Amino acid sequence: MQRDVMEYDVVIVGGGPAGLGAAIRLKQLAVEQAHEVSVCIVEKGSEVGAHILSGAVLEPRALNELFPDWKERGAPLNTEAGEDQFLFLTGKKALRLPTPPQMNNHGNYIISLGNLCRWLAAQAEAMGVEIYPGFAAAEVLYHGDGSVRGIATGDMGIGEDGKPTANHQPGVELVAKQTLFAEGCRGSLSKTLMEKFDLRKGVEPQTYGIGIKELWEVAPENHAPGRIVHTVGWPLDTRTYGGSFLYHLEDNQVAVGFVVGLDYENPYLSPFDEFQRFKLHPSIRPTFEGGRRIAYGARALSEGGFQSIPKLTFPGGLLIGDSAGFLNVPKIKGSHTGMKSGMVAAEAVFEAMSSGRLDGETGVEVEEYAEAMRKSWVWKELKRQRNIRPAFRWGLWAGVLYSALETYIFRGLAPWTLGHHADNKSLKLAAECTKIDYPVPDGKITFDKLSSVFLSSTNHEENQPAHLTLKDQTVPIEVNLKLYDAPEQRYCPAGVYEILGQEEGNPHLQINAQNCVHCKTCDIKDPTQNINWVVPEGGGGPNYPNM
Repeated sequence: MQRDVMEYDVVIVGGGPAGLGAAIRLKQLAVEQAHEVSVCIVEKGSEVGAHILSGAVLEPRALNELFPDWKERGAPLNTEAGEDQFLFLTGKKALRLPTPPQMNNHGNYIISLGNLCRWLAAQAEAMGVEIYPGFAAAEVLYHGDGSVRGIATGDMGIGEDGKPTANHQPGVELVAKQTLFAEGCRGSLSKTLMEKFDLRKGVEPQTYGIGIKELWEVAPENHAPGRIVHTVGWPLDTRTYGGSFLYHLEDNQVAVGFVVGLDYENPYLSPFDEFQRFKLHPSIRPTFEGGRRIAYGARALSEGGFQSIPKLTFPGGLLIGDSAGFLNVPKIKGSHTGMKSGMVAAEAVFEAMSSGRLDGETGVEVEEYAEAMRKSWVWKELKRQRNIRPAFRWGLWAGVLYSALETYIFRGLAPWTLGHHADNKSLKLAAECTKIDYPVPDGKITFDKLSSVFLSSTNHEENQPAHLTLKDQTVPIEVNLKLYDAPEQRYCPAGVYEILGQEEGNPHLQINAQNCVHCKTCDIKDPTQNINWVVPEGGGGPNYPNM
């Protein structure tokens, strides 16, 4: 069966803050300059917001620029940031530290980023943007000269044997003058584009973290709307980068999360279990006593910052948002920078389009986008913070000390730039490390992975090819199990990977793809990069209601 072809001026892959910001800005410019632009967003989640997971405290700078009247339009920014607390935890105590200036949240809002994206999608559709949720961009399309032509959505109704079923529907080709990739962290198509066009040449490796989050409805006496708490220290050792957040939203809800840098060394470390253990701390547990957990999710985040930003443009398209790694790690914020990058991209693409530069038969490289980003406040903001995250490779105390010097003495103007290393190369051998004894979940404050995945409303069509693919089927046993005691069993926050048959002397890896919450951690942390995450059928994965 042949695929249908749909033509647009601009196709955007991903309905997050960056993609929606780009689409809306394009339509605003079209109205301002009376130049019609057709824009399409393809989103792999069952709806816009279904795969969006963030803390989230929003700095509204980019939103203020996009919609100065967002309050009148009813944007879901309901809880103003109030008291900031920054704590250092030991096993039993919490020491309050001065809040770093980057983490001062005055003027910000505690939000559900998923709900903000749903609202942005409604604004975009009202302006004429076509949004197709439930369709996964599975393939980049190229012109004969190698420039990007657009994308194709994945076929529906392909069985796990790779053959069409009775429900087979071929994907659709969405072709455009420019294709904007806004897939978020470790996007599957963005990864292929970086390889094809060598976009990472001359920049530091990207480094990542895994963020795990729960949403709780707490007892009214434990709720303080607007309160923001961040912690470092226990339960992580001083060699492992990470920390937590507790954000008090409206309606007695508290978002609690834990982030672990994926450059950790001990293969026995389990980010999920570190998070559960964290909630048992005497200063943390009381918040959740008498409450109930109502949602769960996990997502990788790009922590490399300024020095890890790849080349942003290539013939026929460009990278925006966390596909390019615009997260400000010391601020613990990336929605504002991602949205701004989409807006800057829209302005560069619109200018090239209105001048007639994009009217040829092959893809043009809009290099003006990269130049405009270098002149934007995003570039300045990320450059000033560039050395803080990599300083923590020296350990917690050296990282804290250097961060203080960078912030208060150098003020982000140090004449050097620290580097990163690839996360998959950081694991030590299991024989060199100590196993970690995690407490058994109590079902009240702490939980297991499977009951957690249930709360994410994750679902995939079972009869489809596995979207968690192995380049070499022997590696999980001959390398990962033998050398690292199968760390994929622990770094995955959804129980996807299991080693079975060890007691019988016939160990093999079982992949429970149905559980996958699309966090991308396995694609990042696997020691030999043997695991390759590709998109499943559109609409599969988590369905986050308020994350």
